Amino acid sequence: MAGARSLWRANGMKEEHFGRPVIAIVNSFTQFVPGHVHLHDIGQHIKGLIESHGFFAAEFNTIAIDDGIAMGHDGMLYSLPSRDVIADSVEYMCNGHKVDAMICISNCDKITPGMMMAAMRLNIPTIFVSGGPMEAGEIGGKYYDLVDAMVLAADTSVSDNELAQIEQSACPTCGSCSGMFTANSMNCLAEAIGVALPGNGTIVATHANRNKLFDEAVERIVAATKAYYFEGDESVLPRSIATRDSFLNAMKLDIAMGGSTNTVLHLLAIAHEAEVDFSMEDIDELSRITPNLCKVAPSSHYHVQDVNRAGGILSILGELDRAGLMETSVKRVDGLTLKEALEKYDIKRDTVTDDAKNRYLSSPGDGSRNLVMGSQENYYPQLDDDREKGCIRNIEHAYNKDGGLAILFGNIAEKGCIVKTAGVDPSIYKFTGTARVFNSQDEAVNGILGDAVQKGDVIVIRYEGPKGGPGMQEMLYPTSYLKSMQLDKHCALITDGRFSGGTSGLSIGHVSPEAAAGGAIGLIRDNDKIEIDIVNRSINLIISDEEMAERRAAETAKGKLAFTPEGRDRTISKALKAYASLVSSADKGAVRLID
Repeated sequence: MAGARSLWRANGMKEEHFGRPVIAIVNSFTQFVPGHVHLHDIGQHIKGLIESHGFFAAEFNTIAIDDGIAMGHDGMLYSLPSRDVIADSVEYMCNGHKVDAMICISNCDKITPGMMMAAMRLNIPTIFVSGGPMEAGEIGGKYYDLVDAMVLAADTSVSDNELAQIEQSACPTCGSCSGMFTANSMNCLAEAIGVALPGNGTIVATHANRNKLFDEAVERIVAATKAYYFEGDESVLPRSIATRDSFLNAMKLDIAMGGSTNTVLHLLAIAHEAEVDFSMEDIDELSRITPNLCKVAPSSHYHVQDVNRAGGILSILGELDRAGLMETSVKRVDGLTLKEALEKYDIKRDTVTDDAKNRYLSSPGDGSRNLVMGSQENYYPQLDDDREKGCIRNIEHAYNKDGGLAILFGNIAEKGCIVKTAGVDPSIYKFTGTARVFNSQDEAVNGILGDAVQKGDVIVIRYEGPKGGPGMQEMLYPTSYLKSMQLDKHCALITDGRFSGGTSGLSIGHVSPEAAAGGAIGLIRDNDKIEIDIVNRSINLIISDEEMAERRAAETAKGKLAFTPEGRDRTISKALKAYASLVSSADKGAVRLID
């Protein structure tokens, strides 16, 4: 391998590095995404720290798509497929160069799950550190975020001047958008799975303690690399950490905090890569026993910075543990078991450390525009430990005894669909309405804003699944416009597509099988009656089995045109066609079916 060694020398490798592990710094810096715009320099800072330990470190980047910027037009077709591009690119770089360990710098929607999928495939020592959440925007003592700007933009009662002020203030800093949307949900779940450090999902991007997380991550990845390669300790590997129990713990957290429904899609895909038995049926079972302990924007006035002040993710896990719902023997990348981590980082325990309190007192800055990571060091005067009325509740004061997410089954969704119950008004947990069918998101938006949708309707958006879109677009604009039109408490929306973490209301996504795969959602007609029952976890088209069979036979008789969107004019690139030819429906995590 003299040629390879010669090339490594040209990369800066020194003689003492040969024969020692190579650690990849997998960065996702891009100036297209505010969640990543501040990550340019941190990779090289980490490189210096790793090499001070005698290891060689090399940085490379992945792509990153901003779902908020890509949303509302055909750019969103590329968002979910980018998850596989990211996973593949990490695998390609690491296997092509025989990388021995990774520190993954992720943040936004598809980047964290894509990198996690790659980590499970590679199964080399890995730690995740996110770029952190954005600060919430503040105007006159009221806090705003991206979704507020989107909703108010179509609200005719909001003046142009008021909207302009909100638009300019809603996204004030670098970081992933400030609510419990997909990016922050996934970074919180990384803590629960055990592949990231406490505070990973909740310390704002601008705070100095965010930089300290990166420094600590270097110490941990060096220790894990030594443990595996020099001592043969396999307990530090991703598949040893991300076990079935870890995925169940993470899903309980997601349900308890009412996270994005996208996390279901991603957890299923990550578990698939880890070869862990984890399914929609598991999620359904957990949703029936896990209480909703935390509501964050878009489901409340709280933002992720408030979750941090209340003790972060480890404190939510602590409340679940006191209810006997956690498996605390699982291992973590910080070298602790979950039980040991809870002793140190759950603020309601007498054993909580000063270091933990310091992390959770990390507060936003002065409200000014700030694109520099770790550039301020403001602290809250005290922690939010009110478990009755605070940001994080205890079991006795849960928002709902059932959790913030639910899986529904029925003749429309034989393999399941998902709803974020934390964002649904309890008055419409049971809802029967009239179908208004649209074969694209664009058509649905026009229908909502054009008064084609009325109170009592069930909006059906189909052929937007992984195969049918292709790419499974997020439906934040339709759900936001339902709010704008004051229809969100009077209508339901069901789709084989998916929702942003910013979605609330009776919005049911991931309907499986999707229409393009022959799912029954493709057989719904205008004016059909649809019955939704969150309490009993059911969703059904109110027609007989015989009528359903007749409709299916009539659709199948169309041959090549069967289960395709009539009247839709959409240009599909070869890249998206390749994705569509392999992808599964959402119940399997929209993974590619290759084997």
